[in-house]
Formats: sequence, structure tokens, C-alpha cells
Amino acid sequence: MLSATAGLVAYLVIQVERAKIEEERELALQQQKKAQEKPPESFKPLPPIDVLALEVGYGLIPLVDVEQNGELLERIKSIRRQIAQEVGIVVPSIHIQDNMKLKPGAYSILLKGIEIDSGDLMVNHLLAMNPGNVGETISGIATTEPTYGLEAYWIKPAAREEANAKGFTVVDLATVMTTHLSDVIRRHAHELVGRQEVQQLLDTLKVSHPKVVEELVPNLISLGGVVRVIQNLLQEQVPVRDMLTVVETLADWAATTKKLDILTEHVRQALARTISSFYQAGDGQLHVLTLDQRVEKKVAESLQQTDQGTFLAIEPAYAKSIMDDLAVKMEDYKSLGTQPLLVCSAQIRSHLRKLADRFIPGLAVLSYDEIVSSAKIQIVGTVEVSDAD
Repeated sequence: MLSATAGLVAYLVIQVERAKIEEERELALQQQKKAQEKPPESFKPLPPIDVLALEVGYGLIPLVDVEQNGELLERIKSIRRQIAQEVGIVVPSIHIQDNMKLKPGAYSILLKGIEIDSGDLMVNHLLAMNPGNVGETISGIATTEPTYGLEAYWIKPAAREEANAKGFTVVDLATVMTTHLSDVIRRHAHELVGRQEVQQLLDTLKVSHPKVVEELVPNLISLGGVVRVIQNLLQEQVPVRDMLTVVETLADWAATTKKLDILTEHVRQALARTISSFYQAGDGQLHVLTLDQRVEKKVAESLQQTDQGTFLAIEPAYAKSIMDDLAVKMEDYKSLGTQPLLVCSAQIRSHLRKLADRFIPGLAVLSYDEIVSSAKIQIVGTVEVSDAD
């Protein structure tokens, strides 16, 4: 009986141990299964980058604070409406925030998260600018106007009347910032439009002129092609408010060529009235620089056709000579108070503009086909090269 009892106890102990091992194994399998079924660690998506943003130092916060009678927000709304009416694009909302890393009177203009321009203002002062014809001096702190690089002075508000009497143009800080911001938006307008924005322009036009839009996209040209043409125009500050003319011209020529640079030139010529009026001076005339015939012939002969398109293959020394003489001739514009304007043939216009942009950024280059026949033209000078043979 003792043996039987001992055997029974041993059997029961073995069964208990075996059940315990099975239970531990089952528990481990369940934990492993739960671990496998656990969803991966989730991350909150980053907020989208603001297309346009304005960061200000703490000294400029009163300009954007409505409770402190800040006028900047209303003025920014105004320039957005103005650009939409003049240029033809909808400017995205501008995100404004303070940045403690900036100096108190500094501000930074950002495009897609990257600074593209900046300025530094003197808090509690006004900016008195010399329009270029004032010979008198004024007491103040010498500086440079941030948008156009004009000679200017920071003055106390009490000295405003004196500065105005001497011929200076006096503006407040909000005006300085909005003028600078407006100029930056116009210069970078081509970076503010993409497929979504151009599609909205086409949808608006389609309401009144459905046939031309349906014929053009996507039958003759892709939406991306239209976007590129619009960007080409805006990059040279050609307004696209007349979208009907843009689309009609593309529909006329897209069946003939798919080269977007050539299509852009055709659209520019169709917008001749718009372009001519844009560059007219206050006296109604176009004050232009022209190219010497030998220089124009040399540039035209330097164009080379390749599978990737047409390129200007001109000797660097010759190109520099053209730009040097152009820079000298542009000095004559200072007395006129008008924007420098270079006119050449349509064949070389786009190539000459790309060349000039390396040396004189922002120089407007027009072809004769982009000037309406009724325009009054005054030739300020002719760009020449001594060895232009």
C-alpha cells in the first residue's frame, strides 16, 4: 500500500508539473500573438508648410496686433486683392507669426518654409526716402529702403513735415513692409501657381467659354503644359488676367508645336496690348534700349538647335561685352525714372533675357512683336560691341 500510495503521489505530481508547463506555454503563445497583432506605432502627420509666411521680431508685433490698432493684417488683405486684380492669380493666405530669434525690428518673408527676403526696420520711426531728385539733406539715421534700394533716413515722427517739405517721401513701418511683401510676391508669382491653381483658372473660364477649354485640355496640351506656360509668363511679370487670350492662343498653336517656350512666345505676342501698357511710362511712351544690328545678328547666329531645344552658344567674352555696354546704357534710365526695357527680335528674345538675367536680374526684355503698333517708342540708347562683325 505504501508503494501504491507513493506511485500515485508521483503520478499526480508529474501531471501537475505537466499542466503547469502547458499553461506557461499557452500563455507565452498568447503574448506572442498579441505582440504580433499590436498595431505599429503611429506618428501624427506634420502640418503642411505655409506657401507664404511672414515672421516678425517682437518690436513689430504691435503692427500685426489688432488690439493695438495694428494695420498690417488689413493692408496684406488689400495687396492680395490688388495682385489678384492686376496679375490674375489668387495669392494664398500669408501666415504671420513672431520669431524671437529675429532682432526687434527685423522681419523675414518665407516661401514654402525658406526665407527669400528680409528687412530690418527701426521701431517708433518713419522712413523718409529720397525719390532721386532731392538735393537737400535731412537729420536722421541713413539707411536703404528694402524694396527698391533707395537712399533713405530713419526719422522721428515729429520730423515728418520737415521731410515732406524738402521733397522726401515719408512712409510708416506698415507701408514699408507691405510694399516689400507685394514686390516679393510679384517677383515670385510663378512659384505660387501649380496644377491646382491653374485648374481653378480654367474652371472659371470654362463657365463662360467651355468650348475653348475643352478643346485645349487635354486634347492639344496637358494641364502640366498649361501650367508651365503660365509660370513662364508670370516669371517675367506678364499678367495672366486675360486667360481667354492665353487659352485661345494655346489652342491655335498647340497643334503646330509642343515646345512650351515657343508657345509662351506666341502667347506673349497675343498679349501685346497688355505688355505694352504695363511698361508705358507716365508720359505714355515706351523708353527702350535696342540692340545694334550687328550684335543682334551675332546673337541670332549663336543659336543652336538640339534634341533638347534651342540654346544660345555665344562666346563668354562677347556676352560679357554686351552686358557691360548694356549696364552703361542703363545709367540713362536714372534721369527718366522709368523701368529699364530692352527690345530685340522675337527670335532671340527669350535667349537674350536668360543671358541678361545672369548679369542684370529683373531686366525686362521685349520683342518688337510684343509692342502694339500704336505705342509711342523713345529709344534711350543702343547696345553695341566694338568688334561686332
